[in-house]
Amino acid sequence: MELPRQVDKPWGHELWYALTDRYAGKVLHVEAGHRLSLQYHEVKDETNYLLSGRLKLTKGTGEDDLTEIVIEPGHTWRNRPGEIHTIEAIETADVLEVSTPELDDVVRLSDHYGRQGTTAH
Repeated sequence: MELPRQVDKPWGHELWYALTDRYAGKVLHVEAGHRLSLQYHEVKDETNYLLSGRLKLTKGTGEDDLTEIVIEPGHTWRNRPGEIHTIEAIETADVLEVSTPELDDVVRLSDHYGRQGTTAH
């Protein structure tokens, strides 16, 4: 696969700049008013850094245990396997994400764009 590679999403796009058998690196560009699916990963472990914009970050160990906070540039967070999470752009935002390479490991619990379910591994 040739990198960098832009992957269009209904909420904006991802710019993949690294993908090896050990790690992946992406920039998530989220348009204002859009959100990613409420999801978790079975294996994938990711850490994020908000480069620009403002986001509402929702996280928790279960659907009944979700907390929301508004974050500003410079905020970092980690999504461990099994942790439920999503982000919503209050302002157009860019997020730097580094993770293990299982990019198709997504279990969507809800999605504003009709993509609920598990992405095939």
